Amino acid sequence: MSDTDAPTVVLVHGAFADGSSWSGVIERLHAKGVTAVAVANPLRGISADSAYVASVFAQIPGPVIAVGHSYGGAIISNAAADARNVVGLVFVAAFATDEGELLGQVEAGSKDSVLNSALVPRQYPTADGETATEFFIDPAKAREAFAGDVSEEQARLIAAVQRPVAELGFSEPNGPPAWKNRPSWAVVATGDKAAGTDVVRSMAERAGAKITEVEGSHVIMVSRPDVVTDVILEAVVAVGSPVGAAGG
Repeated sequence: MSDTDAPTVVLVHGAFADGSSWSGVIERLHAKGVTAVAVANPLRGISADSAYVASVFAQIPGPVIAVGHSYGGAIISNAAADARNVVGLVFVAAFATDEGELLGQVEAGSKDSVLNSALVPRQYPTADGETATEFFIDPAKAREAFAGDVSEEQARLIAAVQRPVAELGFSEPNGPPAWKNRPSWAVVATGDKAAGTDVVRSMAERAGAKITEVEGSHVIMVSRPDVVTDVILEAVVAVGSPVGAAGG
């Protein structure tokens, strides 16, 4: 694979987060000479978010490694289904959903997740003049339910800058998954109380992903960016692109 065919790593954040959650990963990928960009996931529902991310994939020249955290895992799998340039998927403490699955139902079956008890519903105006429901994490419960392996100060910051996710993210059915015909990798955090380690692991196994388990919370890309970066680099190498220090 030539330099012009080297994949771009496209990082898709999940609910209650933004692109800055990938900062440590992006810094490490860039140091290895790998192009990486973070997408601003709208967090307005499965169909809307998947369409937006699919449009991002379509406008990137050359191959793409799609990386999704949490809810972003569902989005990359939906968005990449018809994206011919997506050559691999990496799920980071993420949902690798199947066709017809609803994230709300999936989460209800987790024995490890405590996220539902931490969510606060609020209303927002829609384009048609109506209102709809979105969810925040109660800041007092953010460390326990979401970011248990970062400092108290960092957990407060994560809670303060969180972005809400529309209820449609949990109730809209997912479409045909890209993992059925793309190579996949997965990082499973053993202390994930948001998505739930049990759900993340079982979905990764079902997807046939190469799994790396690591001790940590749901925000494993923040607390262990080194591990997450190594898995992404493994995917980059697997699709045929050499990896080296920038400028080397």
